[in-house]
Amino acid sequence: MQQGPLPPVDSPMAMTDPTGQPTCDPLPARVGVTGPAAQEPLGVVAVGPAGADRRAVLAALVGLDPVMLTVPAGSWLVVRHAKVPTRAAFVPGYRQPHSYGADRDAAGPALARPPRRVELSVPEPLLRHFTLIDTPDTGTLGVAGARVLLDAVGRAGALLFVISADQAFTAPELNLLAEVAAAPVEVVFAVTPGAAGWAPQADRTTTRDSGSTSPAEDRPAEVDSTAVTVEAHRAALLAAVPSLAGARWFPVGGADPADLRRALVGWSAGEGLHRASNDPPMLPGEHDRVTALADPGGWSERLDRQTRSCAQRIRQHLALELANIHLRAVQEIVFGVGCAGLPDLLDREMAALSLLATAQCDHAVRRILADAATQVLGAPPAEGVRRRIATAVQYGLADHRQGQDLDPVLLITSTAGVAKLTGVEAIDAVAGYPTAYRDEVLPPVAVALSGGCWQQWRTPGNDDHSAARRWSQRALREVELELSREVSRRFEVIRLSLGGVLSDAIEHGILLA
Repeated sequence: MQQGPLPPVDSPMAMTDPTGQPTCDPLPARVGVTGPAAQEPLGVVAVGPAGADRRAVLAALVGLDPVMLTVPAGSWLVVRHAKVPTRAAFVPGYRQPHSYGADRDAAGPALARPPRRVELSVPEPLLRHFTLIDTPDTGTLGVAGARVLLDAVGRAGALLFVISADQAFTAPELNLLAEVAAAPVEVVFAVTPGAAGWAPQADRTTTRDSGSTSPAEDRPAEVDSTAVTVEAHRAALLAAVPSLAGARWFPVGGADPADLRRALVGWSAGEGLHRASNDPPMLPGEHDRVTALADPGGWSERLDRQTRSCAQRIRQHLALELANIHLRAVQEIVFGVGCAGLPDLLDREMAALSLLATAQCDHAVRRILADAATQVLGAPPAEGVRRRIATAVQYGLADHRQGQDLDPVLLITSTAGVAKLTGVEAIDAVAGYPTAYRDEVLPPVAVALSGGCWQQWRTPGNDDHSAARRWSQRALREVELELSREVSRRFEVIRLSLGGVLSDAIEHGILLA
């Protein structure tokens, strides 16, 4: 019998089994802006089109030579505070960062591929308030790069958009700003002079009262070209994104951007207090004695159904996303830069795919844990109880890994295969903007391109479109298989570990003493 199409992820049919029992909640369909965790450090993410002199604005903010902020194309720059200046490149496929040198004349390391991020640490007082993050130009982000950027902005808390006087907002930039505007994120705009300054001389107007006889009144009235330019940019933005009416705008020329610096420091003070108030010193139920029901019913069978259903839904969702990635890769090969642009595109896509898979696994595990605990306890667990259960499950994961680690980095090789590198340091090297704190049971999912892929498709003369299409199809198929196995393994160990914690609780009548 021919089967019908699969229900969408947010369909009620996807949340129930044949008996009508709930199995898996709707999963995040894509990566977007989310609210920052209370423990997440404050950050300002700088973004804007090429040619807006964004690097000079950031250098003026922190009092550095703009050359110090130079990074390879496509890499992120994270500027932190430290007593000793350092600069390091984090490259997927390595566990340790590569030293860049902390002076402007230091040459960068010879790397097989661009780093995902470069971290610059300097003793600048401004960076005590927040971390400064510079991103690739908006014109190079694409679909995947925009999703990665939105995730970073949500965790950092503020977006600094830099545009020059002779530039206009593009449609992708307006779509990006519209998504940011819908989230609890501070948005600040900086306008820099264009190639001809703030405005051409032709923009000056002359006003004269027809009844005036004074020569002084016949003089042309000078128009503040800076204010006019900034207001024109603001009007163009609000015509498309009216929800950003409260965003602040700052003209930034060659002088010290003191007003912009004060605005960012003021935001960080208020945001820091807000996050601290959302992080109480003691959570409800954190130290309470929690008892379990003597006979909670078929909780074990329900747990089995939920873990299998969630793993299946995530595998299906990732397979669809990989199919879309393949279409975008073919478009890049045929209609875009060609084979030379394939590594950049696929690496951005793998970064966004990693964030999506991580978000879906985290969401499903939180729901599975809450549902199972509710059935065993007879009531929904308080946040402190949930975290204690999650910690107990984490301790039990090591006993159920069956000799395998849950923190592999999947590296696409030049032969269209997938190699694995395990370890927390290896996962950290894959992040463009790393997460300082994770209150989740499972480690993040990490996928990236190895250096061999960059060397292969950027070799002069290697511009065989048919070979590139076949290679990308095989590589993405291997990623799908590896991710499918990884997701299944993760939810199996969650089932075993959580089942063990709850079985002990039912046997002794106490979940957590």
